[in-house]
Amino acid sequence: MATTFGKEIYLYWYEIMLLQRRFEEKTGQLYGMQKIRGFCHLYIGQEAVSAGCMTAIRDDDNMITAYRDHGLALAKGMSARECMAELYGKATGCTKGKGGSMHFFSKEKKFFGGHGIVGGQIGLGAGIAFAEQYQGTDSVTLCFFGDGAARQGLLHEAFNMAMLWKLPVIFICENNYYAMGTSVERTSNVLDIYKFADAYDMPGDSVDGMRPEDVHHAIERAARRARDGEGPTLLEIKTYRFKGHSMSDPAKYRTKEELEEFKLKDPIEHVLNIINENQFATEAELEAIQDKVKAIVDDSVEFAENSPWPDVSEVYKDIYLQEDYPFITD
Repeated sequence: MATTFGKEIYLYWYEIMLLQRRFEEKTGQLYGMQKIRGFCHLYIGQEAVSAGCMTAIRDDDNMITAYRDHGLALAKGMSARECMAELYGKATGCTKGKGGSMHFFSKEKKFFGGHGIVGGQIGLGAGIAFAEQYQGTDSVTLCFFGDGAARQGLLHEAFNMAMLWKLPVIFICENNYYAMGTSVERTSNVLDIYKFADAYDMPGDSVDGMRPEDVHHAIERAARRARDGEGPTLLEIKTYRFKGHSMSDPAKYRTKEELEEFKLKDPIEHVLNIINENQFATEAELEAIQDKVKAIVDDSVEFAENSPWPDVSEVYKDIYLQEDYPFITD
């Protein structure tokens, strides 16, 4: 099979997607064992989105997303250790055990959440892009949200200001067809979410989110526009989650036939087929990647298990920047 990408990129995609998949599978197991509590939303099936984004952007570009954040955080370079520890609620987690599944964060990796308020991150993403523009950098902000958040009023306000000020932001709707358990068809007369961009004279496009190649090309084009001062882009990346909306969702609103149809488009299998057809790796080399990923995930669980719980003194910390804020007392 002919491809415009080389061996290194396909092997990178395979490893980073496999890491996300195995991490999420382990997360699901641990949740069932009650090692992980609270809300938990898995990224299984959507890995091509994060993988394709990463090869099209730079390390100094920003990411912000909603509560289905594990896969994007791992792709952006956050360690499996700090992510798993956060799921456990341990002090060694990426937000010191205070955020849990929905609130991953890393200033070092320029990953700014992990937000539980539906659509709340859209305005914040535009704000981060404004900060980059104000400081004179050419860094781009990738702002992710789901198809359900596309119905929030903040989206339209953010789109309007982003276009007016030509902010370097890529608005990315990860459309997995179901806002919780409600299909797009039941929530909007406009089924092509990328067309929302037309109202603001913003470039918009629909992207196959089961293929990292397509995601890469779309993000690359949008990032180039942003860096050139041409402003934002709206990308509707059509993907599919193989699990329920959250761990408490039995997903009875969709048919088994639909799920199996999308599993035939599994992005990991797609990339693996191209690797094999182009002989980019031997069976032994692929097994080495699989063993490496398994070791990373196993190590993250051991790290989380052995990490301490947050001390009670942490309760009032990291809330306000002002250290002597007068309205918080022990």
